[in-house]
Amino acid sequence: MIDLYYWTTPNGHKITIFLEETGLDYHLRPVHIGKGEQFAADFLKIAPNNRIPAIVDQAPVDGGEPLALFESGAILEYLADKSGRFLPREPRPRFQVLQWLYWQMGGLGPMAGQNHHFVRYAPEPIPYAIERYVKETARLYGVLDRQLQGRDYVAGDYSIADMAIYPWAKLWEGQRQRLEDFPNMAAWLDRIAERPAVQRAYAMAEQINADPDALLTAEARRLLFGQGS
Repeated sequence: MIDLYYWTTPNGHKITIFLEETGLDYHLRPVHIGKGEQFAADFLKIAPNNRIPAIVDQAPVDGGEPLALFESGAILEYLADKSGRFLPREPRPRFQVLQWLYWQMGGLGPMAGQNHHFVRYAPEPIPYAIERYVKETARLYGVLDRQLQGRDYVAGDYSIADMAIYPWAKLWEGQRQRLEDFPNMAAWLDRIAERPAVQRAYAMAEQINADPDALLTAEARRLLFGQGS
């Protein structure tokens, strides 16, 4: 059994997609980040960076005590190795996948996240910041679009790289992007969206969080962006 500490954000969706794809036994433990539940002492023992997602694997691969992990990329890599799926073991194809996973973690996630912040959440518009992150998001989608030329999936076969990138890329409209500028990405988004496991993951998110705009309240903004610890 895997305990998944989760909220309905792109990083949270990565893990529910993986778990739905593989059928690993898991228990969902919602952490409402708009209410500050990520600062609870018990959660901080699992995720010292006070961010979701995090997991506790009650039956880890080494057979030892329950294993806690935070950071969505590390969780995906661990679960892929545990299940033997969506991450090749041979070095060349493995690192084809991992380089795109790290591209999302180090590039697309932070840049699109700042895009979301300044476009949607900032208390007042800052034109320089908006232009900076909208343009950088577009540049990254250009990189992704070129990679997808002639490919169904980012690293050849469907993998944890696709699961990591998709929840961010599907938000292109709110990031002030034009999908017609990225035709290969557009086809890939449709391809991923058709997968039953992806549909189940997002349907579950709608049940857990029926009001995504709850994160726009003044109190939610204070908790999300004004915290010191």
